[in-house]
Amino acid sequence: MADIMVVFDFDKTIMDWECDDWIVHEFGLIDLVNELLPTTPWNSLMDKMMGQLHSRGKTIADIADVLKRATMHPRIVPAIKSIHALGCELRILSDANLFYIETILNHLGIRECFSQITTNPSFVDEEKGRLRILPFHDFRSSPHGCGLCPPNLCKGAVIERVQASVSAEGKKKRFIYVGDGVGDYCPSLKLSEGDFMMPRKDYPAWDLICQNPALLKAEIHEWTDGEELERVVLRLIDAIITEEEIKSGRSISSDREMQNIADHRCACP
Repeated sequence: MADIMVVFDFDKTIMDWECDDWIVHEFGLIDLVNELLPTTPWNSLMDKMMGQLHSRGKTIADIADVLKRATMHPRIVPAIKSIHALGCELRILSDANLFYIETILNHLGIRECFSQITTNPSFVDEEKGRLRILPFHDFRSSPHGCGLCPPNLCKGAVIERVQASVSAEGKKKRFIYVGDGVGDYCPSLKLSEGDFMMPRKDYPAWDLICQNPALLKAEIHEWTDGEELERVVLRLIDAIITEEEIKSGRSISSDREMQNIADHRCACP
């Protein structure tokens, strides 16, 4: 079995929605968000919205109930379970927050499939009984300095840290990164040859990649919905396993490997 790490974005990748947008719409906070957005960073704005919900008498349980109703493609959960069953390591790298993500994953029964969740920290203020949302990077005291990413989280820096950790352990892993948004472009540039980038077609990361695909060392494979995500990622995993088996001298047809790799390769305009 090859060492494979599959890194998922969360909003609009695992979920259909941005979780922040789902909360804002479901609790009727759109007007207030639009009023504060010009002067408040998004991560800080969401923390303010949690305070607003608390002042309106909404509980942590109310927020959790709304998150559990958020929609996703029906093939996403089976895909995650299949990837996990194949022995791959799964991680989440997201600009949502830990409370949102763990609430939804626990509700879906797939939290144990992920070895690590890297996202904006959050916690329940026990004294006040409200949810607090904090930035992953303290952008006021120690900005990350990346011009591609929002101030609260540079996913590229996280991927570099993971790569360094894997290297320090003397291991070699093949990375498959699945994402959709602007924040997923920076980590795509950090992937190496032999890795795979899976941008969601016609979403911001795909658009940015298509401007100059040659900037990426990783092979690009697009996807459109949960069904295609499942099909593409499982083919890539099969191709990696087959390639490793061929290298180890086992008798397996290279035709299958080449077909699996060629299928769904990104065709940027």
